[in-house]
Amino acid sequence: MPHYITLSTCSLNQWAMDFEGNRDRILESIKIAKEKKAKLRVGPELEITGYGCLDHFLENDTYIQSWEMYSTILKNEETFGILLDIGMPIIHKNRRYNCRILSYDGKILLIRPKIFLANDGNYREMRYFTPWLKTQYVEEFNLPILIQKITNQEIVKFGDMVISTLDTVIGCETCEEMFTPQAPHISLSLDGVEIITNSSGSHHELRKLNTRVSLIMEATRKCGGIYLYSNQKGCDGDRLYYDGCSMIICNGEILAQGKQFSLDDVEVLTATIDLEDVRSFRSLTSHGIQSRLSPIYERKHINIELSPDSINFDISIKPTLSRPCFYHLPEEEIAFGPACWLWDYIRRCKGSGFFLPLSGGIDSCATAIIIYSMCKLVIDECKLGNLQVIKDVKIILKEDEIPKTAKELSNKIFHTCFMGTSNSSIETKNRSIELSEKIGSYHINLNMDNVIKSIILLFEISTGKRPIYKIFGGSTIENLALQNIQARLRMILSYLFAQLLPWVRSKSNFSGLLVLGSANVDEQLRGYLTKYDCSSADLNPIGGISKNDLKKFIKWSINYFKLPILNNFLNAIPTAELEPITENYIQSDEIDMGFTYDELSIMGKLRKIDKCGPYSMFIKLLHIWKDFKTPEEISEKVNKFFWYYSINRHKQTVSTPSYHAEQYSPDDNRFDLRPFLIDPRFSWD
Repeated sequence: MPHYITLSTCSLNQWAMDFEGNRDRILESIKIAKEKKAKLRVGPELEITGYGCLDHFLENDTYIQSWEMYSTILKNEETFGILLDIGMPIIHKNRRYNCRILSYDGKILLIRPKIFLANDGNYREMRYFTPWLKTQYVEEFNLPILIQKITNQEIVKFGDMVISTLDTVIGCETCEEMFTPQAPHISLSLDGVEIITNSSGSHHELRKLNTRVSLIMEATRKCGGIYLYSNQKGCDGDRLYYDGCSMIICNGEILAQGKQFSLDDVEVLTATIDLEDVRSFRSLTSHGIQSRLSPIYERKHINIELSPDSINFDISIKPTLSRPCFYHLPEEEIAFGPACWLWDYIRRCKGSGFFLPLSGGIDSCATAIIIYSMCKLVIDECKLGNLQVIKDVKIILKEDEIPKTAKELSNKIFHTCFMGTSNSSIETKNRSIELSEKIGSYHINLNMDNVIKSIILLFEISTGKRPIYKIFGGSTIENLALQNIQARLRMILSYLFAQLLPWVRSKSNFSGLLVLGSANVDEQLRGYLTKYDCSSADLNPIGGISKNDLKKFIKWSINYFKLPILNNFLNAIPTAELEPITENYIQSDEIDMGFTYDELSIMGKLRKIDKCGPYSMFIKLLHIWKDFKTPEEISEKVNKFFWYYSINRHKQTVSTPSYHAEQYSPDDNRFDLRPFLIDPRFSWD
């Protein structure tokens, strides 16, 4: 007879330190899982606190409040009748651990600390937690008095062990552990564990999901078994966006896959699986032989059956069929990921909208389209009756009526401005106006020439000298200073307009607007921006996205959003428009930088992902560029790259928090932990 078991995993939009909100979302997921007849529910990593608490994990208050909030879940009888796997931080013997607590009917079964911590790339878990390291090792844990009064337990098991029921065995693996060479799921499977849960806090990067899914599928493709993967979703207050996509997999086949980008705060997946399929899959002789050499896990037995009684078998219960994995195109990831990230920011900070300097170039255009995509996602969810989104829209707009279209919502919360000078072209101005009309943003045109002239006059009166542009005979330093005046004025004006535009629109009870920057990852890497110019903002949705990917995104958006105007942006030459336009000269970004965007993207990945210094990068580029550059030209490019990278590192200390979409982001506040004072000569290299 079959042994059908219904299992659940979930994606929750948790917010760092939002204890009550996080608790409520956990309770909602448990309620939904029970309604779907699930017997086991697994949630995201550190779901009680939110994953991205950073140095809050060093505060004892965080651990006290975690237990207080967990106690409200534990004693809530609505959570009984289902095996719960909940993530939270715990102090044991004065050491901080990233843990999972497994409970049933208000009793704690065991506490499983994370064995291998994520401590590279974007993650610093060893700054906060101690890895357990000792596999198959278990100690005793004294429960807090608060919990003892609820469970009537003084001591529970703490360590690397598993749970056995009357009909199956359940073990845990946490996020990073799946990615390690000696992943726990291998020894767990060989010791007869049939169901493995994985709580995760995995962030989105372009094209990253393919890697994650292949690893999840591989976890059971060789060993057999059921794998419940739960991932956080949304922005929990930092630069990362956790992209959900929770999964249930059996014997290497996907049975359920969650959404990667969604405005739902709670998403629960379930699947019904025959445990006999796992046992049949594992009947290979090699599995049996290796199991005799593998380690043995201590088992905590509970006298419950998770699959229906086979004697009273219900023929109406049907196993879940396998399905192909769904992947978004990179262009879709750009449209939806930063859009969801921005929505979380605006609703959680109780802001009233966004302000964007719209230059007429492709970068600010892409940023504007991301906001428009956000508006479309929000309106679509409102039409589907998403109560949380409807509530958030009403709070942001401070009115009860919900806009009917994305364009209507855009007009209420999105504000754009073309900040022109005598160096601006009529083409960029017209592109900005037309785009704002198509997407519905509240748009303003202004000319800054008089303000610029007054600042130059002030300098001339104070020093007796007047700077002039290089094309008129001025020096390089004069030329840069004159460009920077315009760039920095745009930042000042952006914040002025962001604070006062709601007031101008007779919405004086509104808070100010969030200012958006629009410097792409390649320009930030090269330092091709002015410190404290309009790249200095509250948020930058495209700061981790390459120019090439942004172009592909705009090309895709033409049809998806039905905006043929975007063709004009694709065909325009990228230019900062900070120098005078003459018959013989038009400023070009790529000429100014000394690199094409293709070159910067390749060199950025070699520098960060492949960890190349000047010599290593030169050697690799000899092969990559051998068909169209000489060794001398490659050498010159590498020297220039590291020169500009070094002298502009200081700009990254004040870099606007950006949506993290590429591993080669130069943001020194989180991703590129190199000094900002570097000898640019790299003389020995």
